[in-house]
Order: sequence, then structure tokens, then C-alpha cells
Amino acid sequence: MTTQQITNELLTIRDWLRYAVSRFENSDIFYGHGTDNAYDEAVWLIMSALHLPHDTLNNFLDARLTSAERAKLAEFIDERISKHTPTAYLLKEAWLQGYKFYVDERVLIPRSFIAELLVGDGLQPWIEFPELVNNAADICTGSGCLGVLLADAYPEAAVDVIDISADAIDVCNINIANYGMQDRITAVQSDMFSALQDVNGKPKQYDLIISNPPYVDATSMAELPAEYRNEPQLALGSGTAGLDHTHTILREAANYLTDNGVLVVEIGHNRDALLEAYPDMPFTWLEVSSGDEFVFLLTKEQLI
Repeated sequence: MTTQQITNELLTIRDWLRYAVSRFENSDIFYGHGTDNAYDEAVWLIMSALHLPHDTLNNFLDARLTSAERAKLAEFIDERISKHTPTAYLLKEAWLQGYKFYVDERVLIPRSFIAELLVGDGLQPWIEFPELVNNAADICTGSGCLGVLLADAYPEAAVDVIDISADAIDVCNINIANYGMQDRITAVQSDMFSALQDVNGKPKQYDLIISNPPYVDATSMAELPAEYRNEPQLALGSGTAGLDHTHTILREAANYLTDNGVLVVEIGHNRDALLEAYPDMPFTWLEVSSGDEFVFLLTKEQLI
């Protein structure tokens, strides 16, 4: 059946939802950028492509679409399957803890357990009151999503979002502007800590540093699904054991923390390798939705 025949026969959102789910189920696409099944992926793609709130699906199931809308959906569904393009890139949007962010192929699609901690007071008692954070940083920020959550969680804080990629910094600035936070969040192009200096040329000091750095090991990089290979590989791989960026953070972070400063880092599935590399480091493992093996916390005192 040709695309023209499909767009002529599928008239309502109900028709397109059924068609998308069937196509997805009969394909080899991989989920993991916001959904984990064909139905949720189809609802997200269709409703966002039509600029409709996701929670109004039942109100619009029998709404008829224009020819232009039908052509757009056909194009999106075909590209999702044939090119394994993540839905987030097709729609130029991603969601994290209820926050909507602009994304495109220049940045990793946001996914981080640290987001749960920022919206759920997960850093207590190490940070007892939000007003105690005056300066915060997000290292390896990508789209800047965690920086926006940082600024919301700590309303007194000036936030720096840092990435080595100029393209990522451009996307950061889109999200900063979309949330009207230009006066509180600054995007800094830097190879991790290298450009973080105060007016006197000394390491800039932060009360809180978070990072969801690249942490995919070499073996896993070679086995990534096509959807993940369509993301910037610079933002995924981190050496043979997946810890190269984490090593840099642990080596340098103390220089950039205030006396009572706190460091929070996400490391994926690398806990065992990390503990083997740092047997004497007093890591505190923070509880998130998937357990307590993915995010650690250290104070400046513990890092020295």
C-alpha cells in the first residue's frame, strides 16, 4: 500500500493510533527514550505531532485530520521505523519529571535519575534548605535539562550548565530561554572543569555540583541499539570501563566545591567497577526509582 493510499484511508486519530501501534509492533524499533512499548510511543508521537495534550486522547480519538496532518504522521511513522530515529528527535521534544525540553540530534535525549532527586528533595539531609545553595553547576549538561531542574529546586542559586559541545550549548540556551531563566542559568562551553574560573582566575566555587556524564563502557557501546547510535556518541561513551569522565570528576571536583559543597554523580551500571577503582572512597548511594546503584554523593571533605 502506498503512502497516498494510507493517508487517504486513515482519517481519524483512532485510525492513526491503531496503524502506528501495528507498524511499531511489527518492526524492530527499540524503546527507551521516554516510553517502553508501542502504544505509549504511538500516543506520544501522534498527540505531540498534532499539538494536542497527551491526557486529552479520549476527547479526540474520532477527530478527523487534515491532509497535511495525515501526511506528517505518515512521514514520522515511516522515519521512526526505517531510520530508527527516536521519537524525541522527530518531535523536537523530550520530557523529564514533567518538564518539557527542546531536543534535536545535537544532544542526548534527557534521561537521568538525578532528575528524580532534584524534584523530590532527594538531597536531604546533605542540603538541608534550598536557600543554602547559592551557586550550582551541572557538568556534561547536554540539553541543559538538569540545569533547569536545579534552578527550580534551588531558587536562590545561580546555575552554570557546562558542556564541551558548542552544539549542546546552543540547545541549552534554547531551553534556558524557554523557561525564562536567562538571568539565573549560564551555559558554558568547557571541557568539564577547564573553563570554570572566577574573576581572579581561580577555580569557581559551587555549593552543589551534579553530573550525568557519559558512562557507557566500550563493550556496551559496540552493542547499542540503532536508536542510541542516532544520538551523539560523544555524550555516551567513556572509555573501556565507562568511567573516564567519572575519574576526572573525582579528581577535580573538590577544587570547585565550597567548604560544605556536595557532589552528585550518575554512573549507570558501573558501580562495581567504580568501587574496585576507589575501594576507600566513602560513597553514599542515593535511592532512586531503580534502586541505589546508580547515583552517588560525596561531600568536599570526603573528596579531599
